[in-house]
Amino acid sequence: MTSEQQLVPGMLSDRLVVRTQQALDSGALQPIATEYEQLAAGGLEFLVRVVANLERKAKAKQAPKPKNFNPFLPYEPGLFVADLSETHVGLLNKFNVVDHHLLMVTRDFVSQETWLDAADCLALAIVLGELDGLAFYNGGYAAGASQRHKHLQMVPFPFLPERMGLPIDPLMAAAKDKGRSKAFPFVHAIASLSLDWSAPAQVAPQLLATYRHLLAAIGLPWQSDNSQATGAYNLLVTREWMLMVLRSQPSFSGIAINSLGFAGSLLVRNTQELDHLKTIGPMTVLQNVGVVC
Repeated sequence: MTSEQQLVPGMLSDRLVVRTQQALDSGALQPIATEYEQLAAGGLEFLVRVVANLERKAKAKQAPKPKNFNPFLPYEPGLFVADLSETHVGLLNKFNVVDHHLLMVTRDFVSQETWLDAADCLALAIVLGELDGLAFYNGGYAAGASQRHKHLQMVPFPFLPERMGLPIDPLMAAAKDKGRSKAFPFVHAIASLSLDWSAPAQVAPQLLATYRHLLAAIGLPWQSDNSQATGAYNLLVTREWMLMVLRSQPSFSGIAINSLGFAGSLLVRNTQELDHLKTIGPMTVLQNVGVVC
């Protein structure tokens, strides 16, 4: 990596803003416009985003691509943010719905179906030390992963200009040190975090240990002799807590769910899908893409 590419501690936030504007100016970044509304259900105020126009992303998917096309290898130079570590690079999410959506991508190909490891947790610790926000991992196709190449993701706060925290924050606060929330009717596990985020090399092993503890808690114990995960799950991490959810399928009743859904933020493709979501209820969707307790 060059000196220009290296991440200077304390500078990721500024670099993310600068690179975002450059990518917008060049056309490398193509945000998907959404409108949103809040939907009360199950003791939560869900944030539901309605896509205004998916045409650009649809056209990009339809464009001819080589078999087993990988957008991360090589990655698009205009989406590069910074070298995070010897093993991970920070990239902008090309078709972002939320501003400054950052991807933590392995330099070499690693399957999204594998367990997280020490290198992944170091990249995670570095980013969470630099950016206060929600980091997440869609562990496999059934968990909403759209790319085979291993990548974690980060959405910095504020989640909305007028809303600093996440829709699930009240539930997470109530569940502190209990290991789970009674409000979630699906298999999950929660851990509180109290870490020195200024020291990522020290934080990373603690994140890895907590991650493996939660895997066991949802019935997917980590296996040292097998790099392939034995099931699908969503992992959500902030500076205060870690949440893991066992997954059974990527969507329910036509509504696709990834990690953000379990943070209380859902995405629908049009107003018809929004009306359908209101009819069946967001918690019903989450319960059905998860595993019933």
